[in-house]
Amino acid sequence: MNEEKIEQIIKKYQHKKGILIQLLLDIQKELNWIPPNIIKKISETLNIPVSHIYRVASFYAALSLKPIGTHLIQVCLGTACHVRGGSKILDAVEDFLKIKAGNTTDDMTFTLSGVNCLGCCAQGPMLMVGNDYYGGVKPTNVKGILEKYK
Repeated sequence: MNEEKIEQIIKKYQHKKGILIQLLLDIQKELNWIPPNIIKKISETLNIPVSHIYRVASFYAALSLKPIGTHLIQVCLGTACHVRGGSKILDAVEDFLKIKAGNTTDDMTFTLSGVNCLGCCAQGPMLMVGNDYYGGVKPTNVKGILEKYK
């Protein structure tokens, strides 16, 4: 972790109001998560209670209090994707990565998440890796898709 960079991010928001969400997003962008020691540093530097920071960080799905892999995999489990086999896609990803949804591979390469909707209902079942969308995915496609990111 680049402590100097984190210090710069926190100081950028010093003496400003209503900045906590953007500050946490900037930290997340740099570290891929928001570690407890950084929450404490934010609290001390900006005089924001630790409990408030945790409340905000745990409320927003875009923020993570546990490490996220280099590649975030999201499998759509919304109604349209579900009826087209979304849960089978999730099972195939879990089998390939040998982790369950909500977890990260030991090598920190992948984090797997089941989500309610990716906004591409007509193309389901959908799989998203980082910012890359894959529609009409079949369980047999999963290995080929994910191997590109190893």
